[in-house]
Amino acid sequence: MAIYLDHAATTPMRPELIEGYLAQLQVVGNPSSVHGSGQKARRAVEDARDRLAVTLGCHRSEVLFTSGGTESNNLAIKGLFLQRFGEDPNRKMVITAGTEHHAGIDPVEWLESAEGAEAVWAPVDTMGVIDLDWLRDFLAKNAERVALISFMWVNNETGLVTPIAAITEMAGKYGIPVHSDAVAAFGHVPIIFKESGLATMAVSGHKLGAPVGVGALIAARAAKLAVTSHGGGQERGIRSGTLSSPLAYAFAEAAALAEAERDALHDRLESFKQQIVKAVLEIAPNANFTRGDKPGFAGIIHFTFPGCSGDSLLFLLDSAGVSVSTGSACRAGVAQASHVIMAMGRTEDEARGSLRISLGYTTTQSDVEGFITAFSGVYQRAVKAGLPSQ
Repeated sequence: MAIYLDHAATTPMRPELIEGYLAQLQVVGNPSSVHGSGQKARRAVEDARDRLAVTLGCHRSEVLFTSGGTESNNLAIKGLFLQRFGEDPNRKMVITAGTEHHAGIDPVEWLESAEGAEAVWAPVDTMGVIDLDWLRDFLAKNAERVALISFMWVNNETGLVTPIAAITEMAGKYGIPVHSDAVAAFGHVPIIFKESGLATMAVSGHKLGAPVGVGALIAARAAKLAVTSHGGGQERGIRSGTLSSPLAYAFAEAAALAEAERDALHDRLESFKQQIVKAVLEIAPNANFTRGDKPGFAGIIHFTFPGCSGDSLLFLLDSAGVSVSTGSACRAGVAQASHVIMAMGRTEDEARGSLRISLGYTTTQSDVEGFITAFSGVYQRAVKAGLPSQ
């Protein structure tokens, strides 16, 4: 029987929303059209916007539909920088961390190469925790030169939770906007946007059980973003493109379901996490549970295995019917060590010996036991294979 433990890459579509999603697919009409069919599609989109706003704790006008987390991050990071830099060319700095998802890092690096930005990489410790004392001191000395700050809420590889409230409080003293990639956080940790202090936030549907292809940029009404997506200006002029009423419906429904069961699911996943960590460390005593005792989302469990290839473990587990990953699926298939682990000061060999087990709403006790049995059967084979030469 197949065991799926790669929910951080994508989560199976929730069966509760399939009937409604299929019904929405039968609605013919562009939501921007003024005729009856178009307005029926528009009502579905706006109802989804209302529901997402309630789930996220924001105003409905702050929900801008996008194709997913990557687009949302790009719109926010580029839009905030270009707006602030355009108002004051002295504001060139973008503070972020090397442990971010590539959807957060790459827009910053593009701004460096194309728009004259200066990336400032906040130091993190060996577990990925941002040095808040450094950030406080840096802002005290350089606030007038900072365009924005961007940190993910939950790390998609390690599950570490970032203290967003502490960061927005620091930045708020200087009027610096903060963006957060909350793709791995939404539906899994408490989020009330209006209380977060954030200017913008990225969320995605397929990490919650909606179809791939829908997400949202949550942009505070007071946030000023330069337009980087040009066209019909459907979403507050910030994002252009025809909206999909079926995808909007499915996203809102999946988000509501995830939020309703969040606390109960957390308790279940915490129990599963403890079982997996205990078993893995017994089978592989030299393994390292990456985030240690730092605050984290129970559904993401990350290890490094000295002298052992994460790819070997992945393929051996896959042959045993267990789906896991070595890191972000957005870089899957690329022969390179995890940039997240290396940004934490770990060696390249440690980064290449990474394995991520990610749990979700479909995970059962049987899945956990099946993983432990499979891991016990393949670990020594992976150790014997060692790390392949580069």
